[in-house]
Amino acid sequence: MAPNNESSPLLPREPAVERYSPLYDESKGMPEDEGALFDTTDILRDVIIGFSDGLTVPFALTAGLSSLGSSKIVIMGGLAELFSGMISMGLGAYLAAVTERDHYTSQEARELDQVDAMPEARRAEVYTILEKYAVPRAAAQPLVDELCRNRAHWARFMVDFSLRLERPNIHRAWISGVTMGLSYLVGGLIPMIPYFIMPKVGEAFVVSIAVTAVILLIFGYVKNYVAIRNHRAGLWGAIQTLIIGVLAAGTSYLIIKALDS
Repeated sequence: MAPNNESSPLLPREPAVERYSPLYDESKGMPEDEGALFDTTDILRDVIIGFSDGLTVPFALTAGLSSLGSSKIVIMGGLAELFSGMISMGLGAYLAAVTERDHYTSQEARELDQVDAMPEARRAEVYTILEKYAVPRAAAQPLVDELCRNRAHWARFMVDFSLRLERPNIHRAWISGVTMGLSYLVGGLIPMIPYFIMPKVGEAFVVSIAVTAVILLIFGYVKNYVAIRNHRAGLWGAIQTLIIGVLAAGTSYLIIKALDS
């Protein structure tokens, strides 16, 4: 007996919301602007990466420079690294998102060409894909016929299910760049604050270590708990993050101290 079409996961009762479509929809003309929806998972990932690097790298650098005994050197070196790191992280995230978007677009265009050049072979591949989900050929035929009437949707189906590529957001590039860059800036400012408000570099160094250690623990716990929803994983994430920060800062401090002496 053929499965009920209404309960099939391949035929949702409501159409799925598209995030980005560079191809024309022949039934509607120009593609609609689908950039209003943002993937919060991607944004959270960018915040975690940017904030984590911002906490660790400037903290390690300022800890090392503090061994020279001058708050001015710490502030100048820390700010130089902070802003250059923010630009580097933001630009890197932007270029990575652009590359991902361009790769998807090129693959979608290639599938569109293959749909035009070898329709029967591509139609047979659609049946093969549906067979992986235990959809009999007889039950799949109406779906395949309907899908193959629109070449743009047909090509997109091949990219989604054959190549298994996720359709990126059209605005993802600049959102990723800004998010990661600002996260790096905020994270990097935290260990530098004591050097701005305390006259003695030694005291500022101790306060910076204490404040950054607390933030590393909180941040490590939150990022793991949000991802896994488990308190034990959160505690392990807090310990890992603190160990990384301590190792980075300690290594920087010892190297600069050795070079100075």
